[in-house]
Amino acid sequence: MTDPSRLTATEASRAIAAGTLSPAALMEACLARAAEREGTTRAFAWLDAPAARRFAAAARPGALHGIPFGVKDVLDTAELPTGYGSPIWAGHRPRGDSAAVAAARAAGAVVMGKTVTTEFATRNPGATTNPHNPAHTPGGSSSGSAAAVADFMVPFAFGTQTAGSIVRPAAYCGVVGYKPSFGTLHRGGMKVCSESLDTIGIMARSVADCALAMGAMTGRDLGDPDAKPGRAPRLGLTIGHDASSATPETLALLDRAADAARRAGAEVVPFALPPELLRAAELHGHMMNMETRQALAWEYAHCRPQLSAVLLDRLDWSGTQPPAMLDEARAAAAAARAAFAVATEGLDAILTPSAPGEAPAGLSYTGDATFNLLWTLLWGPNVTVPVTTGPKGLPMGVQLAGRMGEDARVLAVARWVQAAMG
Repeated sequence: MTDPSRLTATEASRAIAAGTLSPAALMEACLARAAEREGTTRAFAWLDAPAARRFAAAARPGALHGIPFGVKDVLDTAELPTGYGSPIWAGHRPRGDSAAVAAARAAGAVVMGKTVTTEFATRNPGATTNPHNPAHTPGGSSSGSAAAVADFMVPFAFGTQTAGSIVRPAAYCGVVGYKPSFGTLHRGGMKVCSESLDTIGIMARSVADCALAMGAMTGRDLGDPDAKPGRAPRLGLTIGHDASSATPETLALLDRAADAARRAGAEVVPFALPPELLRAAELHGHMMNMETRQALAWEYAHCRPQLSAVLLDRLDWSGTQPPAMLDEARAAAAAARAAFAVATEGLDAILTPSAPGEAPAGLSYTGDATFNLLWTLLWGPNVTVPVTTGPKGLPMGVQLAGRMGEDARVLAVARWVQAAMG
């Protein structure tokens, strides 16, 4: 039999249902893989093998019965510490699970461990490396989740996104990243920083896994992304609001994706960003950073020496901005959502880059969210699928974005584009 750690969540679920694989055996395979690779990848903030085995032995029945998952360390877990990527909260033991973790467990999934996050899911990186080349970043802020899934330590993992923290690390690590429509998973028990933007999503090794996991946790029917659609999609093609940030290989990849989609029968049309979207993208940083200062008011007031220099810089800057700027940013985002709904009538999804290029070298910088932040603030689903490698041999993906609530459609289109690219 294939090493169980190599199975996707969908494959493992079928094997468990058929009785050819047990939750205990799957967890042992994932723990063995982590023991082999964790010294290099450093994906986990907390990994307690005896606890993981106990959780597997007590797995509940459900659509995710016995499937191990990683929990980004900004989501509370009852039995494991939750440190939010900050020394301020080292050793913190929440009394209960976050709503997202509780939903996964109710569907039968099994917590394997807590995955590394940047500091409060902002900018200051953790120790995680890219599984494809440890000299490169895995991206952030969902660094450990992307790396653990890519390195076959766990079939799926939670991430969160405020600008590009699911899509970008997933693209850098060569896995599927799915940021669902805003509010799909409740944020209770999450260390929320940006009230208007923070969204819980998942990373996995197939689009079908994302549909399976999110559907099981929410009760929503997200369809079968592997099913043959009744028609080819109609796609809007855009480089986004900041074409100058794209590397030549990213521009070439977007052209290749559009050509492959056309050859497979899709209609691909240029999508010009309405001015409302451009203005909202311009003000994203104000909304994100000003809301983060509000969220971290206690840490900022009482634990300033334990905050990183890069976070303090943003919090200090936010304090110089008039409150009216936050109102303006929120209003611009609302206007952009309304304009996007009108501008995309007749389109199934937007085809756009997942990241500026391959994962940058070094671990001090997790990459640029330029190609993600606009789609995040529009509140609709964003999905990145791995499709190729770049000149440095690192993964690259393309991103599909859609209107709020049309998650099943965007997941299906993402899988269709991935298949069209071979």
